[in-house]
Amino acid sequence: MLKRTADAAEAATALADAGGGDTALAHESVSPPLTGPGAGEMGTPGPARSDPPPGAALRGRGLDAATVASVADGAPPPPPHPAALEAMEHTRRAARRLAAEGARVYGRSTGVGAHRGLAVEESDRAGHDLRLLLSHAGGVGAPLPAREVRAMMLVRANQLLAGGSGLGPEIAVAVTDALRAEVHPRVPEYGAVGTGDLTALAELGLALFGHGTWIRDRADAGNPLPASLPVRRGDALALLSSNALTLGQSALACHDLGVLLSAAHVVASLSLLAVDASTEPYAPEVHAAHPHPAIQGAAARVRELLGTGETPHTEPPEPTSGTSRVQDPYGFRCFPQAHGPATEAWEGLERVLSIDLNSATENPLIGWDTATGAPVARHHGGFFTAPLTLALDQLGLAVLGTARLSAARLSNLGRPELTGLRSYLADASSAGSGMMILEYSAASALAEIQTCATPAALGHVVLSQGMEEAATFATQAARTSLRLAQAYRLVLGCELVAAVRALRLRGGAPRPETVAGRAYARAAAELDPEMRDRPLTDDVTTAAALLDEFAGLTTAC
Repeated sequence: MLKRTADAAEAATALADAGGGDTALAHESVSPPLTGPGAGEMGTPGPARSDPPPGAALRGRGLDAATVASVADGAPPPPPHPAALEAMEHTRRAARRLAAEGARVYGRSTGVGAHRGLAVEESDRAGHDLRLLLSHAGGVGAPLPAREVRAMMLVRANQLLAGGSGLGPEIAVAVTDALRAEVHPRVPEYGAVGTGDLTALAELGLALFGHGTWIRDRADAGNPLPASLPVRRGDALALLSSNALTLGQSALACHDLGVLLSAAHVVASLSLLAVDASTEPYAPEVHAAHPHPAIQGAAARVRELLGTGETPHTEPPEPTSGTSRVQDPYGFRCFPQAHGPATEAWEGLERVLSIDLNSATENPLIGWDTATGAPVARHHGGFFTAPLTLALDQLGLAVLGTARLSAARLSNLGRPELTGLRSYLADASSAGSGMMILEYSAASALAEIQTCATPAALGHVVLSQGMEEAATFATQAARTSLRLAQAYRLVLGCELVAAVRALRLRGGAPRPETVAGRAYARAAAELDPEMRDRPLTDDVTTAAALLDEFAGLTTAC
């Protein structure tokens, strides 16, 4: 049996046997500080993945996308905080009182969905709950990666610790135990439309209660499996009533896109250097005249990376090709105007997640009436994730805009009138193709981004015999946001390969004391210097992997 975290286990065991106590607990709602892929004086770099700090604890508040990504990628979860476990026990006592008083509570004393009017027979006890889990474990499609299921599990544990489900503290402890044991349930991809991840959480419930199976996160993981828990009356819907998978996937997309949006400043800066682009469009005076904060921030970040500080070029540089160039193509000139809104949209998603990751949204909410001291079950629609859908949709459209300019810069790096080099940065061989094919590969990845950026909020469905006449489709927005992040990474990787190739062919490295210079040196050390026609797939893979490191470089600004 997997050994539980000491304080969490002791609290769960002691509190499960405790009785009485109608004092309402007030839970402080604290949002984590916002960090973003903004620029310089206008913001801080995007989140880098790191293990939760020593002493951190899950308590139903303070969870952020960076912590979700860290645990999803294999870090052990923070232990549940004893005070949060006490809050869970407090609301479980309320649920038990409601049951003893014969209160009509959705999913506990009644059926669910279109069967909400059907009563659960008193003699049925926990049989209804097990059947609810079994019947709702009906997702379809390929199993989700361990990373996404681990994200779901961490989010669900934190939500439970917010203290509104009526479940006992041993449930939250068991979920974190499973994370620590590096196991997860098999969760099929399809089964939700943004109004509750019922199929995914049914699979988690069956595994927790010994009626499903655990899958190891890694083939070489050998930790003992968590001990099974008994199914108790009221446990099923209280566990199912959550968008934890959608939120977990959204947190991963937020984290991944934050890293890429930060790294994009570095990649764009190297492209600017590769074509001797003017920095006049980045001048503080230009952006003071049209003061969108996020756009000002993107311009400031590029100035810092290039080492130009607050002193702009007042004249365009002499073009390398001998052709007069009063101003550069949009990809170089309009980067702040396209990228700033993307960082702003990213911050909007982070704000939504700072609330949704740390809220009790179970329907019904179980608790105690602060005025009368009586147990209450409040039925509501807090599971309707419209703010999350809109935030994800906005971010997808904004990333599409900046990704288009990344692909445009890649194309421009192949133009000899801009670089002064051979077409497509080819070597001296006859009719060499150079990096020509990367333009097509980037266009293909960009097409995927465009597909993924189609707003999920446009969807519509009517379910449960007309009782549920709308849906948010946040689940679809979250899933496509993860695909969008993967494609955006490849577009930036293609641009980085081309920028480094152009700088090498020109024979002039950026100034080594600048952040852009350090980034170029790092990329040049990893990327193959061979200029002959050859496959560039491995180069793009290497460049794409460097983007996480480049996001960290921006903290030096």
